[in-house]
Amino acid sequence: MIFVTVGTHEQQFNRLIEYIDNLKKDGIITEDVVMQIGYSTYEPKYCKWQKLYPYQQMIKLVDEARIVIAHGGPSSFIMPLQVGKTPIVVPRQKKFDEHVNDHQVSFAQEVEKRMGTIVTVIDIDKLKDLIVNYEEAVKGMNGGNNSNNTKFNIELEKMVSEMFEGKNRK
Repeated sequence: MIFVTVGTHEQQFNRLIEYIDNLKKDGIITEDVVMQIGYSTYEPKYCKWQKLYPYQQMIKLVDEARIVIAHGGPSSFIMPLQVGKTPIVVPRQKKFDEHVNDHQVSFAQEVEKRMGTIVTVIDIDKLKDLIVNYEEAVKGMNGGNNSNNTKFNIELEKMVSEMFEGKNRK
């Protein structure tokens, strides 16, 4: 199943909702698709949807999904990261009247660059190939599995090893 969420921002995100609905209609996506469409005015014809889902149901949908596609709001893409999934993030854009500015674009790109835990799609026409080749595209990414504790332990181990190597050389 593919789960799509556009958050609770009061502007529409018809561009993403309609695009995914058309992929389902055209048979590009063959599995079930569940959408949380928020304040979008386009109502999907080929996917199961609700305007909003209760939080506990969102957690369940994210957990059950093979692919999670989210807008660029941190709350929407942090949830899949918490269960070890690599979300596809399609940021809302001002030029499509989806948000007041393009902060989601720059934020998502920065998270992808620094953390390597999400896949950002700015040009929606590239989303189809990413969905079709999802497993290959995210292979080797750490999805959210690297907690801060794990990162800290790895860095600490490196520092300790370097300290002991330095002592052994003297």
